[in-house]
Amino acid sequence: MPQEIERRFLVCGDLSTLRGVGEYICQGYLPARDGCTARVRIVHGKAFLTKKGRKTGCCRLEVEREISLEIALRLLRDRRVGEIIEKTRYRVDHQGFCWEVDVFHGTNTGLVIAEIELEEADAVFPLPDWIGEEITDVPRYSNSALSRHPVRAWRQVA
Repeated sequence: MPQEIERRFLVCGDLSTLRGVGEYICQGYLPARDGCTARVRIVHGKAFLTKKGRKTGCCRLEVEREISLEIALRLLRDRRVGEIIEKTRYRVDHQGFCWEVDVFHGTNTGLVIAEIELEEADAVFPLPDWIGEEITDVPRYSNSALSRHPVRAWRQVA
């Protein structure tokens, strides 16, 4: 099975590198068990169903397949748990590594997360100067958690 190896960070510096065209992503989560997630994502008019296994460090199993837009919309309407995640994703090259920078909208406005997918869990890579705290192992920053407990709710509690 395909394995995703991903490290995630808050973005805290200059975002001028995001001047390129980003892609708008809309996604929601379906009921899941045992630390696994099931996600429906719509991007560029295409829809995908993704299942991710339980996370171990920065690694997890991931399987994705394209589904019809009609089925995706029905799943998001009738089966979704939590709120829709809306974000614009930018791809930023930095010293030979591709970073995906997500600028969140809606109930998560103000949150900006950068992630890098790696070939090996112990890979060494240079950090851009706009990278902040690592959040790979901070559950509340996962997209599925953000759909259930968005940043806007954090601010109301604080």
